[in-house]
Amino acid sequence: MRIFATVGLFFSIIVFSQCTPSQNSDQKVTFVNLDPEIEEMLSEVSADSIEKNVYRLADFGTRHTLSETESDTFGIGAARRWIKAEFDRYSQDSNNRLEVEYHRFIQEPDRRIPDSTEIVNVVATLPGSNPADDRIFVVSGHYDSRATDVMDAESEAPGANDDASGTAAIMEMARVMSNYDFSATLVFIALAGEEQGLLGAEQWAEDAADEGKNIAGMFTNDIIGNPDAEAGRLSDPYKVRLFAEGIPPQRELDRQTRRYLQTGGESDMPTRQLARTIKEVSEGYLPAMDVWLIYRLDRYLRGGDHRSFLRRGFPAVRFSEPNEEFKHQHQDIREEDDVQYGDLPEFVDYPYVARVTRVNLAALANLGRSPKPPENVGMNISQLENDTRLRWEAPDTDNLGGFEVLWRETTSPVWQQSEYVGTDTHYTAELKSKDNWIFGVRSVSNDGHVGVPVYPMPFRE
Repeated sequence: MRIFATVGLFFSIIVFSQCTPSQNSDQKVTFVNLDPEIEEMLSEVSADSIEKNVYRLADFGTRHTLSETESDTFGIGAARRWIKAEFDRYSQDSNNRLEVEYHRFIQEPDRRIPDSTEIVNVVATLPGSNPADDRIFVVSGHYDSRATDVMDAESEAPGANDDASGTAAIMEMARVMSNYDFSATLVFIALAGEEQGLLGAEQWAEDAADEGKNIAGMFTNDIIGNPDAEAGRLSDPYKVRLFAEGIPPQRELDRQTRRYLQTGGESDMPTRQLARTIKEVSEGYLPAMDVWLIYRLDRYLRGGDHRSFLRRGFPAVRFSEPNEEFKHQHQDIREEDDVQYGDLPEFVDYPYVARVTRVNLAALANLGRSPKPPENVGMNISQLENDTRLRWEAPDTDNLGGFEVLWRETTSPVWQQSEYVGTDTHYTAELKSKDNWIFGVRSVSNDGHVGVPVYPMPFRE
């Protein structure tokens, strides 16, 4: 990794990014410490490359999970072999830096699986350069498709938007990012079986949990192909939705979740913290883009692969286009009353997909180069006072530059104020009562990459 900032420059940038204390609820912390290598990566994202890959995926006719696996030109088997070949090519072009493999398992009969069926995810892993950093960041799209009847494995189902768009996005990220170094490990997954019940994601996430992998964040990209809907009456070409669950719908709340609720931290669990960081960082690199935080798990009546990771306790979010044209989703290819139905590649806006890909890449690259988070972050509640006293412990990592304390009003969805405190592991916010503000502490690398903030739990001395 090329070091791009001197220590002096780094500190000047951090000071510039601090916010003056204010009651202005419209104020927010703005990420300004831009890494020239990440900007270089963003410039390498190609709408033409994404378009080529979407059309190629659509050309397989259908990618239904139960479709043909032996043909070289039709069905899900041909599609996954092509995706793997592309990942292999990206690896060869980057001096074999990507580890490419199939993740296979047999899915026993289920609600949408009539017979035992092999499900195959295609995985490209870019190992982290820091042996002390065990974090893994996952980005996915699902490559299976469907027609109107979810059990129809024969009819044409090009799945251009749902979800060749997301698959092409993660392929493009793998192509570009495999030429660069990151402290953490990055995993690019083309998942299968999503339309049949999130099957590929369920198994991969379960295996990751069983193996004790430290999945520090997961992004899924599902339906990111077009910002328009309702025949053009809805259009947001520079906006993308980011769905982020709050308190999970558990039958019984665990002790940690109860502590969040008891202290007003229901919007500060790891997934919401991840979403805020994605928004802050990506909008810093791409100021024209609006990452629209949706504080929900997903859309009504729909679901995505991030759910499988959330169920295992991993922070996970979903990217989707801001508006949806439902006649181009889950529809047989047909024309009725001069209206074209079906998820065809001509209905995908490729410059828009490229913009969403850059949003993903900016956030993923920053997180991959950020330090591990602070540990044992706490807020001292031993006495009644108008100051807020925080403490934490430094993580075991060799790319830590220092820490940043952030705070916001309890009703604000984003951080409003911040202060870089260097390598100190304690901080007092003078005349900022813990009763009135939400606080967080995050690690910052030597060259200014910010990690995901950690919510302070109360303690008494």
